[in-house]
Amino acid sequence: MPRSSPRWMKTVARSETGHSKGFVVFPIRCAFSGQAQKRRPYVLPKCYQCNHLFAKEQAESMRTQVKPQRGLSAIRPYVPGKPIEEVKREYGLTDVIKLASNENPLGASPKVLAALAAALPELNLYPDAQSYTLRQAIAGRLGVAFDQITVGNGADGIIRELCVAYLNDDDEVIVSRSSFPVYDISVNVMRGKLVKTPLTADFRFDLAAMAAAITDRTRLIFVCNPNNPTGTIVTADEVEAFTTQVPDHVLVVFDEAYYEFVDAEDYPDTLRYVREGRRNVIVLRTFSKGYGIAGIRLGYGVAQPELLAPMNAGKESFPVNRLAQVAGLAALEDDEFLHRTLAMNRAGLAYLYEQFSRLGLKYVESHGNFVLLDVGPAAPYVFEALLRLGVIVRPCTAYDLPHCLRITVGTPEQNARFIAALEGVLEV
Repeated sequence: MPRSSPRWMKTVARSETGHSKGFVVFPIRCAFSGQAQKRRPYVLPKCYQCNHLFAKEQAESMRTQVKPQRGLSAIRPYVPGKPIEEVKREYGLTDVIKLASNENPLGASPKVLAALAAALPELNLYPDAQSYTLRQAIAGRLGVAFDQITVGNGADGIIRELCVAYLNDDDEVIVSRSSFPVYDISVNVMRGKLVKTPLTADFRFDLAAMAAAITDRTRLIFVCNPNNPTGTIVTADEVEAFTTQVPDHVLVVFDEAYYEFVDAEDYPDTLRYVREGRRNVIVLRTFSKGYGIAGIRLGYGVAQPELLAPMNAGKESFPVNRLAQVAGLAALEDDEFLHRTLAMNRAGLAYLYEQFSRLGLKYVESHGNFVLLDVGPAAPYVFEALLRLGVIVRPCTAYDLPHCLRITVGTPEQNARFIAALEGVLEV
């Protein structure tokens, strides 16, 4: 190496492509351009001058030696429904409908939109860290105390706060094998141990199996009711029998993201356990579905104050942004919009049931704003074929239901387009 070269440079062997290769610690010189450069371990290395990539094995040697925490290795990333924009780009389409993420087909309430517009000039201001007014409104609506309410960045945010607050390494968490995958992710982040129980033959939570799985290491049990993606519920009598079997050291999390859509008379009133002073129950709900503001991220939990205290200790400084608080307050004041949403959903479910029966397809009757449809081993093909026709639905492989698709109830026009597309795909 010439004496004029900086001391950090090092001559190394050349790869078959002519690039420098073989270094571990020192920088490299590109054989194409002769450009010397320091290593950048956080990117796949390229020559600064000619932009050629270095050999794969050389890139491997440049990786950081900083190791992530072990819980992350167990995570299977959550895959949301495909965005409309992505499907348009990928398939060259201009007209796409999304029935994949259980979003409200009516959009957001006009009162919410007006409140958001009025709040925009104050975006320079930090939000109320305690979400005082919003929590007061939710508490008044539910008939519970102000300090029994917590709010978060969607119900997902509260699920993460629960796991941060209550899980140590290898603590056990009982979940269903076919339920909301975000439970699994938050448990793994905290290096907890997932204990998974199967659904019953009719796609319902098996609360007896969950009770039997409780050990001294169990800390949390997640009961999604109605369950996502099956739309089934557990009844009041089943929940009552289950809670009598749960020891005091286990926190039962009733995730009721879709509770507004439930008409069943035997649906449990889990808030009763909070009102009665039960100290190992929390109820989660969201503004994303019935209230139509999924994009602004707002959920809440209801529990005894001593259960919420550890969660509050680990919260972000401003867990709910200013616009979300404004939107939540406005949404609570628009009962007419919620009633229209529920009426459209009931009509949509009836239509889809009728059409599935006509096509000879098996489905699960739902208490949510979606339907689980069994199309057999061809489910991946059906999903892909619908995408090519501009209809996005949700495959359920991640829910351990590989033969199924989850269909969000849309507007009458969207539902009819989906059925026409599905019928065409099945006839091929």
